[in-house]
Amino acid sequence: MLTASISEMTTFRWGLAEECERAAAHGFPALALWRTKLSDVGLETARRLLRRHGLRVSSLQWAGGFTGSDGRNFRESVDDAVEAIEAAAFLGAGALVVHPGCRGGHTVGHAHRLLSEACDVLAPRAWDVGVRLAIRPFPAAASAGCGFLTRLSSTLEWIDRFDHPAVGMALDVWHFGHDATLVGLLPALVRRLAVVKVADRIGTQTEGERLLPGHGTMALEAIVGALVAHGYAGDVEFEPVGEDVETAGYDAALGQLRDVADTWAGHLAQTQARERARITSPAAG
Repeated sequence: MLTASISEMTTFRWGLAEECERAAAHGFPALALWRTKLSDVGLETARRLLRRHGLRVSSLQWAGGFTGSDGRNFRESVDDAVEAIEAAAFLGAGALVVHPGCRGGHTVGHAHRLLSEACDVLAPRAWDVGVRLAIRPFPAAASAGCGFLTRLSSTLEWIDRFDHPAVGMALDVWHFGHDATLVGLLPALVRRLAVVKVADRIGTQTEGERLLPGHGTMALEAIVGALVAHGYAGDVEFEPVGEDVETAGYDAALGQLRDVADTWAGHLAQTQARERARITSPAAG
């Protein structure tokens, strides 16, 4: 099963009303909302628009910066995250994406403690209102200002140590699709995943443009298929951003993404049907 969502980062210049209308017209069941845009319309209006078009919220981004990387102190960042949890719950969002904050002048150990102290406050609140905190790692080359968790393995280790059902992980395939550890981590990863973000790129460097699927060199369908095969049943958020999308035009880009989602879903269904037939055939017994 593949449930596709569209990120508001992709339709950067559209307002929420147009995003809801066009996403629904292209058959998408959900949007990934950006708090900056959400502040333009307010929570009540946003919920009305989403309900009018029959859309869910796959995730809300973002909260965090607990290490002081965005200029706020720890208490201010936690208070902002509490506000974000309440907004996510009001909108029925499945997850709140969390950027822990960069290491800055902290030791790694202290950065870990700050994240733990923040989640000591936030996780129970999120659990009470049905929101998952999706901790988002960033590769070292792309982590400036965003996060000190730069590897999939270290992120999973932190989540396992914290061990709260409200705390999971956000996987950005654009960042980690070429990570040599990804395949081996799939069983553990899928147990913790709250949301998956997808965009294509050329080469293996985590720099440059977030391309439409099929416009780069990543094996996106194979990666998403492997996640589903290992049990991931959450949302796949399409988040291409940049000139590729602007050149295509937002409406045309949504059409391309709908075609990609349908193709992937069809191939997954065929693979699952073959597997069921193999398991239930007399020869398999």
